[in-house]
Amino acid sequence: MNAQEHSEAPGAPAPGGVGPASPSRRHWMLLGVGLAAAATGAGLAWWRFSPRSEDEQALAQFWASRFESPDGTLLEMAAFRGRPLLLNFWATWCPPCVQELPRLNAFHAAHQAQGWQVLGLAIDQLDSVRGFLQRTPLGFPQALPGAAGLALVRGLGNPGGGLPFSVLFAPNGRIAERKIGELSDDDLQQWRTAL
Repeated sequence: MNAQEHSEAPGAPAPGGVGPASPSRRHWMLLGVGLAAAATGAGLAWWRFSPRSEDEQALAQFWASRFESPDGTLLEMAAFRGRPLLLNFWATWCPPCVQELPRLNAFHAAHQAQGWQVLGLAIDQLDSVRGFLQRTPLGFPQALPGAAGLALVRGLGNPGGGLPFSVLFAPNGRIAERKIGELSDDDLQQWRTAL
């Protein structure tokens, strides 16, 4: 084999003494790229879910709010402060919302004696909510935030405004958890043990 054939053999160093990346070196390069992507994702999640001035304003606005319930009484949000509160934004026209409501109702029934509260805020029309609640009674309070509902959803950490959207408040009134999409039994168990 002459020098030309030797330099073109697989795995042989290229001219200039620099060889192809070894499997070990390739592995470390891919691992580095993966770690950088994970760090970027974690940083974005931290930024998105960490308290910012907008969150502070939305929290203050939420706790100062009062919303009308389907029966016409006013619910003061400040009355829910001091104990864990699971706040759920939903609508009658939202299939995942309707599907998770019985699960939230069961959670409320099982844990209200330990001080847990559940509150539903329907982003919907009063007649639609009243009709739904007649067909599917819920044991936890409901209210209709009206036009301010979507702004509140966005301010509490759901910029796209998708439903269902749930927020877990710690007894001190701070946001402990939030989720866009249907809550599972596992989510509820994790949230309960988180506080």
